[in-house]
Amino acid sequence: MDLDDELVTSIPIRFSNALSPTIQIHQFPLLTRPLQAPPSAAASGKRITARIKPDVRRLEIHVPSDTRSEVWNNDRGRELGAARVDDDREKNQEIKSKHENDEPRLNEVRMRSEQIQQKGSHMLGIVRDGQLHLHPISETHQLRPTLTYLDILSRKKRSRGVGSDSDSDDGPPPDPDDPVPAAPAPKKEKKSSGEAREVQVTARRAEDKGLQAAGGLSVARREMLIAIRAEEDEEWQDLEFCDVTTGESEETFERIFSTNEEVLESKTDVTAFLKDIAGL
Repeated sequence: MDLDDELVTSIPIRFSNALSPTIQIHQFPLLTRPLQAPPSAAASGKRITARIKPDVRRLEIHVPSDTRSEVWNNDRGRELGAARVDDDREKNQEIKSKHENDEPRLNEVRMRSEQIQQKGSHMLGIVRDGQLHLHPISETHQLRPTLTYLDILSRKKRSRGVGSDSDSDDGPPPDPDDPVPAAPAPKKEKKSSGEAREVQVTARRAEDKGLQAAGGLSVARREMLIAIRAEEDEEWQDLEFCDVTTGESEETFERIFSTNEEVLESKTDVTAFLKDIAGL
């Protein structure tokens, strides 16, 4: 801002925390259309659903798929649906169907959240009637489609030999914590020895040393596996998804705006404010 810049206008600021700490930012980087059920799915009575694992702060939003014949492959949908059922069973996140005999189908897109760490305090700001209304934001999440069922499908195809150039499986990739195998040393001719000796050898994995070292790769990997196990063990809790057109959404939106006429007084001077800014 230059000293010659002209002040155009000033507006009062209203602050409210009536919905704190439930206000969150949900970003959908890969979503190319509004977060709504496709018209064909909505016409058949399908709605968006949601669920959450509160302890690990994991959120899922399930958007019905557009199953029109011109944009949907039924055979592929059944194949991927069966793979997703197996994936859900392995991860302890099965969804109970109302009809047990229903054939598995990939009838929805699951958007799974990843929490983004916030730097500083984030605020939701809305201008209404010439006033800026601010409300604190507790968390920020990015939601992307989860496609882990494709790993199950790939594993099934490998076990059947489908799409494989050889009859044998190369197996899983090497563990990054395991030591790199050394190149084989050239063989030397054995010399005959007239005396036999007994030798005792104890094998110890290099991972043991990594576990003892603070900050080692093996320690980080073990903590990651523990976190994954804790998430899989936690039960999902169903949530009610309210579209922007519902009465519940409109009522919640109105609660964001402050109606308190009390004037806030700052008890922090400029010097203390500047000292709290990192890097100055």
